[in-house]
Amino acid sequence: MKAAAALELEHVSRRLAGRTIVEALDFGLARGRVLGLLGVNGAGKSTTLRMIAGLLAPSAGSVRVDGVDLAARDGHARRAIGYLPEEPPLYAELTVHEYLRFCARLHGLPASAIDAAVERATERCGLGEMRRRLCGLLSKGFRQRVGIAQAIVHEPALVVLDEPAAGLDPVQALRLRDLVAGLRDAHAVVLSTHVLSDVTACCDEVVILHRGRVRHAGTLAELERDAWLVVRTTRAVEAAEWASLPVVAEARPGGDACSWRLRLEGGAGAGALAAAIGEHGFGLDELRAEHGALEQLFVTIAAEDSIEGKAA
Repeated sequence: MKAAAALELEHVSRRLAGRTIVEALDFGLARGRVLGLLGVNGAGKSTTLRMIAGLLAPSAGSVRVDGVDLAARDGHARRAIGYLPEEPPLYAELTVHEYLRFCARLHGLPASAIDAAVERATERCGLGEMRRRLCGLLSKGFRQRVGIAQAIVHEPALVVLDEPAAGLDPVQALRLRDLVAGLRDAHAVVLSTHVLSDVTACCDEVVILHRGRVRHAGTLAELERDAWLVVRTTRAVEAAEWASLPVVAEARPGGDACSWRLRLEGGAGAGALAAAIGEHGFGLDELRAEHGALEQLFVTIAAEDSIEGKAA
């Protein structure tokens, strides 16, 4: 029997004061995977995260965690979900150890399991030397680590992180990136961020929201595989000549008649393209994958606002 996905959103919508915030969201996530949730400000990310975390009920559709509908069993959220909002919910007057014990109790862990759970979360988040430090005296980087520790102390199926690297310096951000990537060993992780490099570094899948709808959902491996290729030929080539090649799905000029950006038909690889270029006598000076496939896709989707605004 196939195990239930750690997270499933089925036709989820949320309306507020007659206005649709998000509409018809459909995506899921298995344990052992990290999903990057992207979108410009106002795309619906925060609303989606709060519904995933069990803090906000959908107006329609269902959110299931470990196969359980959160609307039917809202108490399930406390046990199956760990949530870190953009600002970690710390108590300044408690030490790190005291705070994590408090969170473990909130999540319903039995008294006999609390010490082991707190120790495990402390070690996983690199907080050993900070366990007796007051939360109010921690640096931003360690505050975020404590925030992640409270989200995983009860070993949830799903961990939801809202902008965990916001405000961190580059060194702290890199360390936090490694920590988030390591969470896939025991959890499914949803990471909301504006830092695309964090997504490419530690995520397996990506969902891009725009105007409250899912505009792209898939794996990063698929995105890179479908990325455009940069080609420079020895002689000038016309668009019609590219269209005549079965391996080419789309061709766009790259600046001059010898420079092109190509997207290949599904299943076709760079080797097949190179062979076709040779057979047709185009001559091949350069062939490489175009970098930043995720960035290009994100910018293309985000740019729809300005394009539609001009058209209007």
